[in-house]
Amino acid sequence: MSRLWQTILSIWAWLVFVVCVVLWFPVLAVVRLLTAPFDRGRYITGRIFRKIGPAMATLNPLWRFRYSGTMPKDPRRPYVVVSNHESFADILLISHLPWEMKWLSKAELFRIPIMGWMMWLAGDVPVKRGVGPSALEAMARCRKALDNRVSVMIFPEGTRSKTSELLPFKDGAFRLAIEAGVPILPLAVSGTGTALRKHDWRFGRSVAEVRVLEPVETAGLTLDDVPALKARVRDMIVRARDALSGTTKELP
Repeated sequence: MSRLWQTILSIWAWLVFVVCVVLWFPVLAVVRLLTAPFDRGRYITGRIFRKIGPAMATLNPLWRFRYSGTMPKDPRRPYVVVSNHESFADILLISHLPWEMKWLSKAELFRIPIMGWMMWLAGDVPVKRGVGPSALEAMARCRKALDNRVSVMIFPEGTRSKTSELLPFKDGAFRLAIEAGVPILPLAVSGTGTALRKHDWRFGRSVAEVRVLEPVETAGLTLDDVPALKARVRDMIVRARDALSGTTKELP
């Protein structure tokens, strides 16, 4: 594919994204207003917000996104969901999964007009990197979501890896799961690295998949078990990601 066609298709895909965001915002605001008295966990509002991901991916001619694995039987059983992080497109891919999660996201994203406002409406959780009090507040908000029977989604690497090698996992997600007494639900993402490369606004051809792995229970664990739990989950994700890599090659 020539760079000209890539540029044209990327402009189309970004236009679709902007239109989706603009159309979704008033709907989301009304839904939040109507459901506020009985939906304390903002499950319904968040679920509608997440539909932007599948809509954009479906209308992007360069992408083929799919999900696999065993889905949780009860969407309201809370998990701390963790995944490897290849690209901004991970967010759009993982949003295909058929249950709601509150995302731990960079505080800067919440300042983006309309998009950031929708993240607030949906109940996503902002965090400022490298700021201790912000991290503590974010974990408290994640714990509140879990108490309201809504899962939370965290990238334990903290940022996108620049290579195929996963970055070291941070402790936060695993401490949260142990303290809240909820299972870890690992996800393995493959193929999004070509969908939208770091520092490039143009989209690339990509077949990508997110696979839901077996939950890891935390019952009976203490904070002393964080390193072992973290290593176990990371190994699960690496193995599943590597197995997926042969089926998520770039489109011809």
